[in-house]
Amino acid sequence: MGMWEQPSTARFLAAAYGPTLFASFGYGAAIPMIAIQAKELGASLGLAAFVAALTGVGQLVADLPAGVIADRFGERRSLLAACLVDAVALAAAFWVRELWMFAVLVFIHGCSGAIFALARQTYLTVAVPLRYRARAMSSLGGVFRVGQVLGPLAGAAITAAYATSYAFLLAGVMSLLAAFITLLIPDLPTNRVTVIGADGVERRQSMWTILYQHRRAFISLGLAVLTLSLIRAARQTILPLWCDHHGLSTSTTNLVYAASMTPDVLLFFPGGIIMDRLGRFWVTVPTMFAMSLGFVLLPFAQTLVPIFLVAAWLGISNGVSSGIFVTLGADLSPELGRAQFLSGWRVFGDIGTALGPGVISLVALFAPLSVASWVLAIIGIAGGMRFVTQLPHRGALPQSVPEP
Repeated sequence: MGMWEQPSTARFLAAAYGPTLFASFGYGAAIPMIAIQAKELGASLGLAAFVAALTGVGQLVADLPAGVIADRFGERRSLLAACLVDAVALAAAFWVRELWMFAVLVFIHGCSGAIFALARQTYLTVAVPLRYRARAMSSLGGVFRVGQVLGPLAGAAITAAYATSYAFLLAGVMSLLAAFITLLIPDLPTNRVTVIGADGVERRQSMWTILYQHRRAFISLGLAVLTLSLIRAARQTILPLWCDHHGLSTSTTNLVYAASMTPDVLLFFPGGIIMDRLGRFWVTVPTMFAMSLGFVLLPFAQTLVPIFLVAAWLGISNGVSSGIFVTLGADLSPELGRAQFLSGWRVFGDIGTALGPGVISLVALFAPLSVASWVLAIIGIAGGMRFVTQLPHRGALPQSVPEP
């Protein structure tokens, strides 16, 4: 393994968080416009929703290949390639006028996002000392949320002035800027997993072997973080539906949604300090139970003020845990095979994110929306109890070790 020279603090901060800020800015500008653009290209309402969902499908499909790519080509080159591919896909989305071509580009956008996220997490895991890891990871999540807040505002302004497709051109430019900033960072030292075969030839150890070696970590905490991702994603779906169910206007619904999302931006760094100083337990477990309480109370909120307060409670509960998913993954990841391990770890998070809205839809087919909220509370409590039994009360998690 070669020597790696740590860049200056200012250069490191710009290089570590700059690409995420620009990429998330573009993501925030493009995502709300996907369904609208699909409808303008002739899709029905249901088909437009399907096209919008292809971003998440692409992320889930590319999660495991992203680990192989990062291991083979390095984190820096993987980041750079992901940004450039994303820039080309988004710029093409600005030009195309065929729905099927647009759908393919949306899928590619999701795939490149998976590679970007995996390489970014791997880079910070190695580059940041353990004592600052949670703050670094929480800041990564916070920067992403800042981009998600600013991106839709810029996207709304540019689409009001020109056309819906210009949001994708803006997002493509942001990905190109993210690629440029990625050039500022040095690559990490090479540290690949290899085995010596019976013929004496050194070969890379397969991703499946690495995932199997660390299966205990995935079973113990992977399922727990799946529930965390599930209730986080469900919050973003159920709040607008609940507001609409009680007759609140679109503008008022946006204010309620903002009340829930703003703490995500404001509390990420305090949450990281708590995780670094007191341990991951003291952010993860309170978050699970506090969000579950919010889902229990939501059905009792029938007017604007109670709904607003419950939404704010859910936002505060989640905001302090910003970055916990990537922090736990970094804690558990082995030195050898880190990228492949984290690619498997991200699968659990993305499955949870995909299941969140699905749980609400499934329950709502047979019961009122209030029952869906209580089902989410039960899932959150179950996940919280899993974290109680698996997380140490102080400090980081011990590194995952292979089973004999």
